[in-house]
Amino acid sequence: MNIFRRLICAVLIPALSSGAMLYAAEVKPHVDAEAIAPDQGAAATWQALKRLHTRASLLMIVAHPDDEDGATLAYESRGVGARVSLLTLDRGEGGANVMSSDYWDALGLVRTEELLQADRYYGLDAQYFTSMADYGFSKSLNEALGQWGHDRVLEQAVRVVRTVRPLIVCSVFVGGPTDGHGQHATAGLMAQEVFKAAGDPKMFPEQIKEGLLPWSPVKTYARVPFFRVSEKGMYDYANHTWGPVGVTNHITGKWEPGKPSVTVSVPSGTFDTVIGQTYTQISHEGLGFQRSQNGGPNVPLSGSLMSDYHRFGSTIDSKPTEESFFDGVDVSLTGITDLAGNQAPQSLRSGLSEINSLIEKAITEFSAAKPAAIAPDLAQGKKRLEVLIGEVEKSALSNPAKDNVLYELRVKDRQFNDALVAALQISLNADVTVGGKDDPMMAMFRGAQSTFQMATPGLSFPVKVHLYQPSVSSLAINSVSLKGTSGKNWDVKGPTAPTQVNATKAVEVTYSVQVPEDEPFTRPYFTRDGLQNAFYEVAKDAPRNKPFSPYPLQAEAELNYEGTSIQLASVVQVVSRVNGPGLLRYPMPVGPALSVALSPAAGVIPLGSQSTTVSVRVRNNVQGAAEPVVRLALPSGWSATPDSIPIHFTQTGEEQTVSFSVKPKAAEGAQYTVTAVASLSGKEYREGYTTVGYVGLRPYFLYAPAKYTTVGTDVKMAPGESIAYVEGSGDDVPSALEQIGVHVTHLSAQDLASGNLQKYDAIVLGVRAYAVRPDLIANNARLLQYVEKGGVVIVQYNTPEYDHNYGPYPYVMSGDPEEVTDEKSVVKILAPNNPVFNWPNKITEKDFDGWIEERGSKFLQSWDPKYTPLLETHDAGQPEQKGGLVYARYGKGVYIYNAYAFYRQLPLGVPGAFRLFANMLSLPKNPEIH
Repeated sequence: MNIFRRLICAVLIPALSSGAMLYAAEVKPHVDAEAIAPDQGAAATWQALKRLHTRASLLMIVAHPDDEDGATLAYESRGVGARVSLLTLDRGEGGANVMSSDYWDALGLVRTEELLQADRYYGLDAQYFTSMADYGFSKSLNEALGQWGHDRVLEQAVRVVRTVRPLIVCSVFVGGPTDGHGQHATAGLMAQEVFKAAGDPKMFPEQIKEGLLPWSPVKTYARVPFFRVSEKGMYDYANHTWGPVGVTNHITGKWEPGKPSVTVSVPSGTFDTVIGQTYTQISHEGLGFQRSQNGGPNVPLSGSLMSDYHRFGSTIDSKPTEESFFDGVDVSLTGITDLAGNQAPQSLRSGLSEINSLIEKAITEFSAAKPAAIAPDLAQGKKRLEVLIGEVEKSALSNPAKDNVLYELRVKDRQFNDALVAALQISLNADVTVGGKDDPMMAMFRGAQSTFQMATPGLSFPVKVHLYQPSVSSLAINSVSLKGTSGKNWDVKGPTAPTQVNATKAVEVTYSVQVPEDEPFTRPYFTRDGLQNAFYEVAKDAPRNKPFSPYPLQAEAELNYEGTSIQLASVVQVVSRVNGPGLLRYPMPVGPALSVALSPAAGVIPLGSQSTTVSVRVRNNVQGAAEPVVRLALPSGWSATPDSIPIHFTQTGEEQTVSFSVKPKAAEGAQYTVTAVASLSGKEYREGYTTVGYVGLRPYFLYAPAKYTTVGTDVKMAPGESIAYVEGSGDDVPSALEQIGVHVTHLSAQDLASGNLQKYDAIVLGVRAYAVRPDLIANNARLLQYVEKGGVVIVQYNTPEYDHNYGPYPYVMSGDPEEVTDEKSVVKILAPNNPVFNWPNKITEKDFDGWIEERGSKFLQSWDPKYTPLLETHDAGQPEQKGGLVYARYGKGVYIYNAYAFYRQLPLGVPGAFRLFANMLSLPKNPEIH
């Protein structure tokens, strides 16, 4: 799949506000510009018919993006036609990134966007998140619950279940040690606990007051875990210990000895003849969009594949083995009647039976060549359903029966709407456009013209709405409009839309739009004060558990077909043309006129520093020229030269960086804050955003105050050092090193192949360099020659791609290398006389205080005696780990492998990390070496 392919979202994201019935009635806007292949043409119509013909529904609960069993999700949604949702507890903030230097909360936004891209292939109806944050690797369930809070997670899982009302809840995890991660185990635990809790009116009664009534799923499952079993018992991959074989059933509270039985095998490798792929292949295309973790897609060849699940609980009499998740559950349309129990009026069953007959007639008469031929049956079914909804609303049914029945009927109403859109192949698009007329013939070849990328409060601009249908002679247009989603008053002016849209004759309406002055910015509705917080705070009145708040402006259209209303919505897009990927469309965001950011945002001030450089990056979102003035708000006793700097922007989207020479007055251990302020037209701007992601991924925006937080630190660096850097998957170490006077030279592939490496005192390899730099592997021998002749090479954290003896002497990392996740774990200095610890900074164990998130990852398992291990640390219950920092003399130089997380510590201004890293960089001039 081309990395730059633009797609349209098949993931419909429900509102989680009071009154869950809103979910079923909503028309949800597309947030990508083009549909993926499985959701276009006849394939889309065929799948819409499958969904109409069943009330099957499923919710999967996992911990992080990419944990999901996408093949099972795709089979249940696209193969069975079930209404399928995914609850992902956190956004993967604590992980690594092979695509960019986005980490922590920025990485969480990247992985959210990646998961939303993957979800379209799974065919999901909805994606949810809790407010939990991935604080790093957890080795036990208790550790994860201690960080997140059991009831906090359960409350949000119950909220989602009561919103989605699934018949089946499942997880990839069982809630025990075999899950390999405490956060994984939490997801497995929640899938079992929510099975009982969501239907208990005593659990979280405040939700019931909001309109989320109790809901009891029928069954709950978990993927059969992978056990390594021998005469010792079961191997616990999280704690690397052996224990008894079995799992805890968290519903019954009982230990179930032995490997969990396979209750149902999901045939996820089934081939879909309409789509032309297996569901496993479709899901792997989606999984490939989670590039920050896997680097890109890996789609298997067609073949049979089963996904095995064990049933942990059921409210019905269920057999030990089943053909599907829904065995024993009436998932037919008439099965909706069961929700009313003995109160069900006969008219409900007969009405559903009549609607079902129309759906089956459409299925029988479906033709891939002429999908619109079944539209009359769909229209008749939708009209009959709407009559039935009215009858139930007026009936004497009591709650929760009435609420549950209406919920399911409104789901079907929305699905009828979707089926008609697919069968008639109607499309609605809305683009920001440039003023003036465009030659239609030139536009056909050139495509849309590039527009601004960020709207600002008060901005006026045109939006062109494009409505098209190729299937019937004409469709009546009831309305076409543009609407804001925040509740603010958008000023929209434009002509009245035509009264009909004829086959193959697109209707285009151009509106003049003005952004409200008080329109909120497009930003996450969830924030946290620092990485020490394991969960986010959610903004008041913000939508709960959704991936993001809605984008600010959408187009809506209502059509009439044979007496029934068809509704469409499409988010308004901005347009850009980029060399390589070509024309890109992204949802239009709203942001500030000026974005202001300080670089770096955190760091250290060496004691006795006479000056330091503070850089301010300003982005202009004003249309055209702008003349802001930038100054610094400084701590007492500090001064900056110059006092202020004017910036001259000539066009929108332009960025400029200005630098101040700051004279600090720092005491050891004292913390200081510098704030950048940009002034324009009488307004001051003190925050800015980072556009996170990479080319080909829909961007999102992480906001932060324009502040630089720094700590007075006794850190020295050998003078006159020439340092080179081989960038890996992306990190902020080079910019952090600027604060201690280190200005690195980035080495290209050509430099590694033929450049003069000996002119550098030290060469640092960036994180995961061996995973993403084939040129580094090809020229590794030149690096070793460089060391042999007197150079210093420092290899930072690398994944098992490094496990090929790239060092001067043999070592073993293993395919599952160790990591030490407790940032407070005791660190012992094993070789206190080693030069690394003694010059120019005297390193002690206190230098490991205040580290953030983890000690390190991918420790070596064993090594040649010519390597000297310098440090030891370990988590509770973990064997001693000495392979995190190993040192070797080779010829005249030094080779170091370092698994400690300097790439996290340096950008966040951890003093001891700077002191130790400065010593490694200073080795070429260390008097003990020569």
